[in-house]
Amino acid sequence: MQQATTPASPATHYRSKTLATWLALLAGPLGLHRLYLNGLRDPWAWAHLPPTLAGLVGLSRIREFGQDDRLAWALLPVLGLMVALSCLTAIVYALTPDARWDARRNPGREPVATGWGPVLAAVAALMVGGIAFMGAVAYGGQKFFEWQIEADRAAAATAAPSRPQNSQRLTP
Repeated sequence: MQQATTPASPATHYRSKTLATWLALLAGPLGLHRLYLNGLRDPWAWAHLPPTLAGLVGLSRIREFGQDDRLAWALLPVLGLMVALSCLTAIVYALTPDARWDARRNPGREPVATGWGPVLAAVAALMVGGIAFMGAVAYGGQKFFEWQIEADRAAAATAAPSRPQNSQRLTP
Protein backbone atom coordinates (compact mmCIF):
# COMPACT_ATOMS: atom_id res chain seq x y z
CA MET A 1 0.00 0.00 0.00
CA GLN A 2 1.45 3.35 -1.01
CA GLN A 3 1.31 6.20 1.52
CA ALA A 4 0.25 9.73 0.65
CA THR A 5 3.61 11.15 1.78
CA THR A 6 5.82 9.38 -0.75
CA PRO A 7 8.49 11.58 -2.29
CA ALA A 8 7.84 13.24 -5.60
CA SER A 9 9.38 11.79 -8.72
CA PRO A 10 11.46 14.06 -11.01
CA ALA A 11 8.58 14.07 -13.50
CA THR A 12 6.33 15.88 -11.00
CA HIS A 13 6.29 19.59 -10.30
CA TYR A 14 8.79 21.27 -8.01
CA ARG A 15 7.54 21.59 -4.43
CA SER A 16 8.71 24.84 -2.95
CA LYS A 17 9.49 24.93 0.75
CA THR A 18 8.68 28.64 0.87
CA LEU A 19 5.26 28.19 -0.74
CA ALA A 20 4.44 25.16 1.43
CA THR A 21 5.39 27.11 4.55
CA TRP A 22 3.25 30.13 3.65
CA LEU A 23 0.34 27.87 2.65
CA ALA A 24 0.56 26.13 6.02
CA LEU A 25 0.50 29.50 7.75
CA LEU A 26 -2.25 31.18 5.73
CA ALA A 27 -4.48 28.28 4.67
CA GLY A 28 -3.28 25.43 6.86
CA PRO A 29 -6.55 24.89 8.73
CA LEU A 30 -8.09 23.99 5.38
CA GLY A 31 -5.28 21.56 4.52
CA LEU A 32 -4.12 23.41 1.41
CA HIS A 33 -0.45 22.94 2.27
CA ARG A 34 -0.94 19.17 2.25
CA LEU A 35 -2.87 19.30 -1.01
CA TYR A 36 0.02 21.27 -2.53
CA LEU A 37 2.61 18.78 -1.30
CA ASN A 38 0.79 15.46 -1.62
CA GLY A 39 -2.05 15.98 -4.07
CA LEU A 40 -5.79 15.49 -3.87
CA ARG A 41 -5.55 11.89 -2.65
CA ASP A 42 -3.97 12.86 0.68
CA PRO A 43 -6.48 11.80 3.38
CA TRP A 44 -4.83 14.00 6.03
CA ALA A 45 -5.44 17.06 3.88
CA TRP A 46 -9.15 16.33 3.81
CA ALA A 47 -9.12 15.56 7.55
CA HIS A 48 -8.36 19.25 8.21
CA LEU A 49 -11.76 20.37 6.93
CA PRO A 50 -14.24 18.92 9.49
CA PRO A 51 -12.63 20.38 12.64
CA THR A 52 -11.98 23.72 10.93
CA LEU A 53 -15.57 23.94 9.73
CA ALA A 54 -16.81 22.95 13.19
CA GLY A 55 -14.73 25.75 14.68
CA LEU A 56 -16.16 28.20 12.16
CA VAL A 57 -19.66 27.09 13.20
CA GLY A 58 -18.65 27.88 16.79
CA LEU A 59 -17.45 31.33 15.71
CA SER A 60 -20.74 31.91 13.91
CA ARG A 61 -22.71 30.83 16.98
CA ILE A 62 -20.78 33.26 19.17
CA ARG A 63 -21.65 36.08 16.81
CA GLU A 64 -25.31 35.02 16.76
CA PHE A 65 -25.96 33.88 20.35
CA GLY A 66 -23.16 35.47 22.35
CA GLN A 67 -20.35 34.09 24.50
CA ASP A 68 -22.52 31.96 26.76
CA ASP A 69 -23.56 29.51 24.05
CA ARG A 70 -22.35 26.10 25.21
CA LEU A 71 -21.99 24.65 21.73
CA ALA A 72 -19.85 27.62 20.69
CA TRP A 73 -17.77 27.05 23.83
CA ALA A 74 -17.03 23.51 22.65
CA LEU A 75 -16.45 24.34 18.97
CA LEU A 76 -14.49 27.60 19.00
CA PRO A 77 -11.37 26.20 20.71
CA VAL A 78 -11.23 23.56 17.97
CA LEU A 79 -10.70 26.35 15.44
CA GLY A 80 -7.95 27.82 17.62
CA LEU A 81 -6.25 24.46 17.88
CA MET A 82 -6.43 23.94 14.10
CA VAL A 83 -4.83 27.34 13.52
CA ALA A 84 -2.12 26.55 16.11
CA LEU A 85 -1.51 23.13 14.53
CA SER A 86 -1.16 24.70 11.09
CA CYS A 87 1.28 27.26 12.46
CA LEU A 88 3.33 24.49 14.04
CA THR A 89 3.40 22.74 10.67
CA ALA A 90 4.60 25.96 9.04
CA ILE A 91 7.40 26.23 11.61
CA VAL A 92 8.45 22.62 10.99
CA TYR A 93 8.48 23.20 7.23
CA ALA A 94 10.46 26.43 7.60
CA LEU A 95 13.07 24.89 9.89
CA THR A 96 13.63 21.82 7.72
CA PRO A 97 17.08 22.13 6.12
CA ASP A 98 16.94 22.84 2.39
CA ALA A 99 18.91 19.69 1.51
CA ARG A 100 16.55 17.46 3.53
CA TRP A 101 13.48 19.19 2.05
CA ASP A 102 14.70 18.69 -1.50
CA ALA A 103 15.76 15.10 -0.84
CA ARG A 104 12.26 14.28 0.42
CA ARG A 105 10.01 16.50 -1.70
CA ASN A 106 12.10 16.97 -4.86
CA PRO A 107 14.29 13.86 -5.29
CA GLY A 108 16.52 13.80 -8.31
CA ARG A 109 16.62 17.60 -8.50
CA GLU A 110 19.32 20.00 -7.56
CA PRO A 111 18.81 21.48 -4.04
CA VAL A 112 17.55 25.07 -4.07
CA ALA A 113 18.37 27.64 -1.38
CA THR A 114 15.13 29.13 -0.06
CA GLY A 115 16.40 32.37 1.46
CA TRP A 116 14.37 34.43 3.95
CA GLY A 117 10.84 33.46 2.88
CA PRO A 118 10.46 30.45 5.18
CA VAL A 119 12.20 32.27 8.04
CA LEU A 120 9.73 35.14 7.90
CA ALA A 121 6.86 32.67 7.71
CA ALA A 122 8.23 30.84 10.77
CA VAL A 123 8.35 34.11 12.74
CA ALA A 124 4.78 34.95 11.73
CA ALA A 125 3.64 31.39 12.47
CA LEU A 126 5.16 31.54 15.93
CA MET A 127 3.25 34.72 16.71
CA VAL A 128 -0.07 33.66 15.18
CA GLY A 129 0.13 30.11 16.53
CA GLY A 130 0.94 31.29 20.03
CA ILE A 131 -1.96 33.73 20.02
CA ALA A 132 -4.37 31.12 18.63
CA PHE A 133 -3.32 28.44 21.10
CA MET A 134 -3.38 30.71 24.14
CA GLY A 135 -6.74 32.14 23.06
CA ALA A 136 -8.26 28.69 22.63
CA VAL A 137 -7.01 27.50 26.02
CA ALA A 138 -7.99 30.71 27.80
CA TYR A 139 -11.49 30.88 26.29
CA GLY A 140 -12.24 27.21 26.85
CA GLY A 141 -10.86 27.24 30.39
CA GLN A 142 -12.64 30.45 31.36
CA LYS A 143 -16.03 29.23 30.18
CA PHE A 144 -15.53 25.85 31.83
CA PHE A 145 -14.79 27.38 35.22
CA GLU A 146 -17.56 29.99 34.91
CA TRP A 147 -20.11 27.25 34.32
CA GLN A 148 -18.68 25.15 37.16
CA ILE A 149 -19.13 28.08 39.55
CA GLU A 150 -22.69 28.65 38.31
CA ALA A 151 -23.51 24.96 38.78
CA ASP A 152 -22.03 24.96 42.30
CA ARG A 153 -24.01 28.06 43.25
CA ALA A 154 -27.23 26.57 41.90
CA ALA A 155 -26.62 23.30 43.75
CA ALA A 156 -25.82 25.14 46.98
CA ALA A 157 -28.94 27.30 46.71
CA THR A 158 -31.25 24.31 46.31
CA ALA A 159 -29.52 22.01 48.81
CA ALA A 160 -29.03 24.24 51.85
CA PRO A 161 -31.89 26.01 53.63
CA SER A 162 -31.38 29.70 54.16
CA ARG A 163 -29.64 30.59 57.41
CA PRO A 164 -30.69 33.51 59.58
CA GLN A 165 -28.53 36.60 59.43
CA ASN A 166 -26.25 37.46 62.37
CA SER A 167 -28.67 40.11 63.64
CA GLN A 168 -31.51 37.57 63.68
CA ARG A 169 -29.70 34.89 65.68
CA LEU A 170 -30.83 34.31 69.23
CA THR A 171 -28.16 34.61 71.85
CA PRO A 172 -28.29 32.37 74.97
